[in-house]
Amino acid sequence: MTTALVIGAGPAGLAVAAELQGRGITTTVVDRGADVGAAWRTHYDRLHLHTTRVFSGLPGMAIPRRYGRYVARAAVVDYLEAYAARRGVRPRFTVAVERLERTQTGWRATTSAGELRADWVVVATGFSHTPHLPDWPGREAFTGELLHSSAYRTGAAYRGRRALVVGVGNSGAEIAVDLVEQGAADVGLAVRSAPHVVPRTVVGIPAQLLGIALRRAPAAVGDLAARPIQAVLVGDLARYGIPPVRGGVFSALRDRGTAPLLDVGLLAELRRGRIAVVPEVTGFDGPDVVLADETRRPADVVVAATGYCRGLEGLVGHLGVLRSDGRPAVHGAVTSPAAPGLHFIGFTTPISGVLREIGIDARRIAAAIAGDARG
Repeated sequence: MTTALVIGAGPAGLAVAAELQGRGITTTVVDRGADVGAAWRTHYDRLHLHTTRVFSGLPGMAIPRRYGRYVARAAVVDYLEAYAARRGVRPRFTVAVERLERTQTGWRATTSAGELRADWVVVATGFSHTPHLPDWPGREAFTGELLHSSAYRTGAAYRGRRALVVGVGNSGAEIAVDLVEQGAADVGLAVRSAPHVVPRTVVGIPAQLLGIALRRAPAAVGDLAARPIQAVLVGDLARYGIPPVRGGVFSALRDRGTAPLLDVGLLAELRRGRIAVVPEVTGFDGPDVVLADETRRPADVVVAATGYCRGLEGLVGHLGVLRSDGRPAVHGAVTSPAAPGLHFIGFTTPISGVLREIGIDARRIAAAIAGDARG
């Protein structure tokens, strides 16, 4: 009997498991959480997909039209639950996989629930695995509240308070906007290195369509196509304190893995003067946040939108399949010669949309495993 083990019951894990089962591969899905889409259940309330509903559905089941063009966080959870039910994917929850080992006949997984064996393994634990909180000097003695963005839910909890958001990725920008809209007394946004900002829609057309059209084009071509859109609809952000960005949108993604910031309100709040951009954080001193220019900013709450670690080192770090930044060296249907039969999905930031590419990769992985099984 041909078997596969899928680690993770988020969108990537559900999609690849459904495709594997559809090809007759006996599949076990495990997840350290208690439900499908565990990461989506804990994101902040304001969150919506930054990609369109039409191009975000998983294989075999479109996202219902009633959820709108940009699907809300809670609706994504509903969709994932319905997807698992319709595609017959029944994960085992609260099972943490601690280590994978290659055997003569396949793979052995050491888990919190005992040992599991499979012919193939697909790792789908995703980007949002382990929150990264910098070890800033003085942070333990900070008299305000310090939390990672993964623990942030709504700005309503901070109405009337002085807030600082650290990090200007998509989460940081949207949390800053949420704090303003929910009535925070003063909102700052600490920026170390600025991303490219692009509008989510251009004259009503989703920017994602441009990413899909140019996903296989040379980065220079994509940069050239995006430049006039940024110039007209975004403009020079230096006047708001955001430093210039090196290179173009597509080049930044290719060279540094930096996805563009899809604007969902930040630009409007900068123009209104309701969000103040400040230098990066270097430490804390009592009630104050110390900034790179040696100024201090008092804050009642600091939200660190400082990203996540992949958390793959303990699981597969000994197999020689990770890059220096902790990301898998191979992805999708391709496996490493050092670890044949070990696949990774959901660890890229494609310009055409993460969920869209997850669907494509899920089909390709399942086809590759089914082909190997026929062998």
